[in-house]
Amino acid sequence: MSITLKNLHKAFGNNRVLQGASLSVDTGKSLVIIGGSGTGKSVLLKCILGIVEPDSGEILQDGAPLERAAFLSDFGMLFQGGALFDSLPVWQNVAFRLRQGRDRLSRKQAQELAVEKLRRVGLKPETAFLHPAELSGGMQKRVGLARAIATDPGIIFFDEPTTGLDPIMSGVINQLIREIVVDLGATTITITHDMSSVRTIADTVAMLHDGIIRWQGPVTDIDNSNDPYLDQFIHGRADGPIEGVR
Repeated sequence: MSITLKNLHKAFGNNRVLQGASLSVDTGKSLVIIGGSGTGKSVLLKCILGIVEPDSGEILQDGAPLERAAFLSDFGMLFQGGALFDSLPVWQNVAFRLRQGRDRLSRKQAQELAVEKLRRVGLKPETAFLHPAELSGGMQKRVGLARAIATDPGIIFFDEPTTGLDPIMSGVINQLIREIVVDLGATTITITHDMSSVRTIADTVAMLHDGIIRWQGPVTDIDNSNDPYLDQFIHGRADGPIEGVR
């Protein structure tokens, strides 16, 4: 599915977080949204997911107004902190959604599917019977990724997928995400500060600053964008149009 945001506004009291943000991601493509802390990336994501209601603007799915129920039945998400259920074994975390509702899978079917998804993210079958507290941070992130793809969703969201990981594990997670996105043919939207994630995961990049998209284009163009905001951000420079970095 494709997602388009048109002129999105959202304020919390006097704090105008989104001030006309517009962007788009085509079906089967990977969009990465970058920007400093407090620039509205998480609010933008929450607006798409329906957690936050925008004050104005449009959110379109495949060119038509987004149908919330259908949309929520066809998405997956990797949360920044993992958000695993501590009291459940890994396989139940991965298959949690598939065990709910009228069409839920049997325990055996859910367990088999969880093991298959865990294999896809490089974890051994015996991991399925451990609890999250028994896993390293990198393994927990892989479990979260397995859960995100458990239903073979049409769209997947990644919220700071490498936060808290060392550079080597970050590289592993980035590469896994890229492989899975290609294999599934899913549309993906990622928010991150990590430029290694951007360069590995993205087809296109959008930079959010002061509530608007300052630049959007192919990841191959980010080093030669001639946009001062993007240039300052990706090179981590103190001097530039982005204030408050000192």
